[in-house]
Amino acid sequence: MSSPAERYAAARRRAAQASAFPALDEFSLDLGFDLDDFQREACEALERGSGVLVCAPTGAGKTVVGEFAVHLALRGRPGGDAPAARRKCFYTTPIKALSNQKYHDLVDRYGAEQVGLLTGDNAINGDAQVVVMTTEVLRNMLYAGSATLEGLAYVVMDEVHYLADRFRGGVWEEVIIHLPESVTLVSLSATVSNAEEFADWLVTVRGETAVVVSEHRPVPLWQHMLVGKRMFDLFHDADAARKHDVHPELLRYTRDTMRRLELGEGRSAGPGGGRRGPRWRGPMRPDIVDRLDREGLLPAILFIFSRAGCDAAVQQCLAAGLRLTSPEERAEIRRVVESRVTAIPGEDLSVLGYWEWLDGLERGLAAHHAGMLPAFKEVVEELFVRGLVKAVFATETLALGINMPARCVVLERLVKFNGEAHVDLTPGEYTQLTGRAGRRGIDVEGHAVVVWSPETDPRHVAGLASTRTYPLRSSFRPSYNMAVNLVGSVGAAPARELLESSFAQFQADRSVVGLARQVQRNTETIEAYGAEAACHHGDFDEYFALRVAIADRERAIARQGQSQRKAAAVASLERLRVGDVIRVPSGRRAGLAVVLDPATGGFGEPRPLVLTQDRWAGRVTPGDFTTPAEVLTRIRVPKHFNHRSPAARRDLAAAVSGTGLDRHGGRRGGRSRQAAGEDHRLSQLRVELRAHPCHACPDREEHARWAERRRRLERDTEELRQRVSGRTGSLARTFDRIVALLTARGYLAADGEVTDAGRMLARIWTEADLLVAECLRRRVWDGLSPAELAAAVSVVVFEARRDVDERASLPRGGVADAVDETLKLWGDIEADEAARGLAVTREPDLGFAWPIYRWARGEALAKVLASGHQIDGEMPAGDFVRWARQVVDLLGQVADSGGASAELRGTARQAIAAVNRGVLAYHASA
Repeated sequence: MSSPAERYAAARRRAAQASAFPALDEFSLDLGFDLDDFQREACEALERGSGVLVCAPTGAGKTVVGEFAVHLALRGRPGGDAPAARRKCFYTTPIKALSNQKYHDLVDRYGAEQVGLLTGDNAINGDAQVVVMTTEVLRNMLYAGSATLEGLAYVVMDEVHYLADRFRGGVWEEVIIHLPESVTLVSLSATVSNAEEFADWLVTVRGETAVVVSEHRPVPLWQHMLVGKRMFDLFHDADAARKHDVHPELLRYTRDTMRRLELGEGRSAGPGGGRRGPRWRGPMRPDIVDRLDREGLLPAILFIFSRAGCDAAVQQCLAAGLRLTSPEERAEIRRVVESRVTAIPGEDLSVLGYWEWLDGLERGLAAHHAGMLPAFKEVVEELFVRGLVKAVFATETLALGINMPARCVVLERLVKFNGEAHVDLTPGEYTQLTGRAGRRGIDVEGHAVVVWSPETDPRHVAGLASTRTYPLRSSFRPSYNMAVNLVGSVGAAPARELLESSFAQFQADRSVVGLARQVQRNTETIEAYGAEAACHHGDFDEYFALRVAIADRERAIARQGQSQRKAAAVASLERLRVGDVIRVPSGRRAGLAVVLDPATGGFGEPRPLVLTQDRWAGRVTPGDFTTPAEVLTRIRVPKHFNHRSPAARRDLAAAVSGTGLDRHGGRRGGRSRQAAGEDHRLSQLRVELRAHPCHACPDREEHARWAERRRRLERDTEELRQRVSGRTGSLARTFDRIVALLTARGYLAADGEVTDAGRMLARIWTEADLLVAECLRRRVWDGLSPAELAAAVSVVVFEARRDVDERASLPRGGVADAVDETLKLWGDIEADEAARGLAVTREPDLGFAWPIYRWARGEALAKVLASGHQIDGEMPAGDFVRWARQVVDLLGQVADSGGASAELRGTARQAIAAVNRGVLAYHASA
């Protein structure tokens, strides 16, 4: 217990703090808990008038600093008259769900009349003193010069580390650069390893910025590994965790387990052969949940990096008879669920698997992933936060900001699919996921459990667990919309300077220093290699240049032959007709095949759809043919042949085999080298090489090795020099190319003024902004019905999760014509971009046209989901709602566009009304 003198000194300190920071003293009185040191430090910096960057772990309480900015705005300027003292605070978040959550938090604290909400879906009290919004909404306001910005004093950017997001991250930088100088910026971030670098940039663009970094977790996190049925601590104690020292008992047990597995497999592969050894079977998911329940570690989030895996996990737990709730909790769960789904039609609920979902919820179990209906996800979040749902199986999307803390987090694997390949979790992702464990004010400690498998090395897990931070990398790049907005608001030359002040350019310029040092070191090494390559017989550089010229000439001749062979293959594929039997000479699909669809129309190389005699149906490319495709015979293909039907494929493949043709044909001999030998220039170079004095040197090959090393290093050094010059002013150069393209297409005038077409482009906010603008200018979407317009617009926003070989079908008539015209415009834009060295606009994706067309025509949800162009069955309801909302968003932009005809604007409004029904109507009103 402290002495009276210590208590008196503490009281004096508190009184001094209260007099120095009166606003913070007022704010902290209403909190109900003492501020942590990092929170107090950041709030004091804010009250002094400085901007602030706060980096702290998930759940540490960063948002308190943002809420203090709200308090400062509402407090006004002390001593000022009422209108002048009225200051505003905008609280921005990366996703709508977070905006909704923060809006309700602030309304609970300050009242509905003081707080507003602006997202793509909602506009509530937008002129309030405190407005919560998504970052994109603020960016659009800044470009439009909105009157709502008047009186803005503070902007809170929650989850500012989102600026590393490769799709949306640039928006954060646009906002930070364009905010008026009078605005104080509060940036809240997860722990990043280059916080000082980010703060240095903030100082250059925003002025004084205090950096407050806290590595301390308010709720301690214990790391474990589950090996079979045994749970081990990952570290013996905190000191071992700092040194990455894995618990010796865990290492010993996993090594013994591995040895047993290897010995078992070795024994089974004896002379008898055939039988495989014992495969590792990890703990079953229901057993993991049951164990967590017995050990008092629920509620828990179990991360499974697969939507299907999450749904399967719930089904496995239900099949195992798990029940984690009491009768009272079950009744409350049913009450909440029924109140939330009243707006969804009954026939749609059965399609969405409502009853199975409700059964899981009532037992305290649920999945959470992007494929679920948003309404269902929101119910799961609410029930989990209230402690009614005890175990949630989730994909990593749950870690992105949604406030769903748990007592325990389980990672089933440390590998996830990123859309292109299976990749290891990064330390940053591991920290983000495990950061959910431990609820402040509820749990004494949080727990993270990694499920062991033979591919999981405990030392690797220790590295992930101990590396708490990851670097923040800018993903900023200029877009067409950004370019016309910048030129329109500040002019071309100042816009260029603004881009050069981005965090992306700041990082690029800093990295140049290290590259320049490497160039200097390489130059010194090149000189040393040159000395080793010197020859007393003559000029070895000259001799080596002849050797290089000969190798280059041989490669050029080989390439020429390849390009001729490819051209011949392309020409032969273009001549194919339905029913032609050909031989695929190489690759996995080698053998006989019959042509189902020649597919000679459209852009690019021909990719005919074929059926092989092995019953595989798919498209082949010129790359599959080392020689021209030769028509061996013809067979009849049924008129309405369905290549997705196994029975139809079997019958037609039998007809291919029945032709009696040899599967592989005669093997052709190797290509004659005579043509290469007859090349006059090559012969001349070889004569010069043999006549050179250095050719007779006994150490010739040793000299050549040193010369080859020097040549490679010279090539690498030249690449480094180009990277140095490429990074210096790289964004400004990209901007110049974009401006040149926009000027050539009539969006900017030659004198740098924004044209009417440019003003239209400035109000189009989508990834394919220029393509949408071109469609509006060329009247591609005029004359379509509401359902047809929704389908035609969908191709520029939709992007399939995985590549599908064949092109999706389209509704006939107006939609097909509009999409063909859109594809032609895209081809023109892509060619223009490629010619100017710009990143190309993504190709339109036709996979959502049928679902949105049918939905807008009023067809049933079951039929709509079944019409998606998916590899693995029907389209998930969550994906349908998400893409449909993006279509509605773009239709809304078309309806408001000055560049669209009055008829098209009216049709867009009708299409929005047609789409916003059923599950979409629920979400539009939620």
